[in-house]
Amino acid sequence: MGRAFEKRKSTIFARMDRVGKQFSKISKDIAIAVKAGGSSPDGNPSLRRILQNARVVNMPKDRIDAAIKKASGQGATDYDVVIYEGYGPHGVAIIVETATDNVTRTVANVRMHFRQHDGNMGATNSVLFMFQKQAVFRLDPEDIDRDGLELELIDHGLLTLEDGETDKGAPLLVVRCAFTDFGTMHAALEARGTPPVSTAHEFVAATQTELPDAKMDEVMELVATLEGDDDVQNVYTNLA
Repeated sequence: MGRAFEKRKSTIFARMDRVGKQFSKISKDIAIAVKAGGSSPDGNPSLRRILQNARVVNMPKDRIDAAIKKASGQGATDYDVVIYEGYGPHGVAIIVETATDNVTRTVANVRMHFRQHDGNMGATNSVLFMFQKQAVFRLDPEDIDRDGLELELIDHGLLTLEDGETDKGAPLLVVRCAFTDFGTMHAALEARGTPPVSTAHEFVAATQTELPDAKMDEVMELVATLEGDDDVQNVYTNLA
């Protein structure tokens, strides 16, 4: 999504504790990764990726270590990753990615959020078919020949190379490929000496919906409410 969209989103989210939400999200990601592949980053690529992202948002080391220890111990919280779909105001398609230890609670809350903001939660694949799951790599652009990088990465599944920025406004290069090409692209970046600042996956809409500012704000109020829910990890829309 474009910078104007992100700035607009940031304005609406200004009252939210974004740092606390980021740390909570990463802690859940750590729990899920440890359960799937163990507590050693050396043998668990997913955990290694998450720890890299944790450092980007300045998550304290003691909090990271505590999350790994908690996820490794007896009685660790067992999270299910569940995706919900629906339409927000003005027919905007929305995907809600959750990590929950109580699916009954989560589905009820997500449905309520949609309903209270003039939206409707849909059935499985009601909007998911409109999106492609992509792998996203954010790079420090310093000393990178953008044209050369683009030519090199085409053979490794590159879809787009975009300008981006950090939460503090520092420039980034954003590399996107199909999620199935994640490993290939990551290896290519490492091999050329361009390790990512952070990595992620995102659902990207094939076609986008344009709305005037007032209507966009109505959609973003729903997105803000969903992202503020403790069980929600990510929210994706087809807003232009």
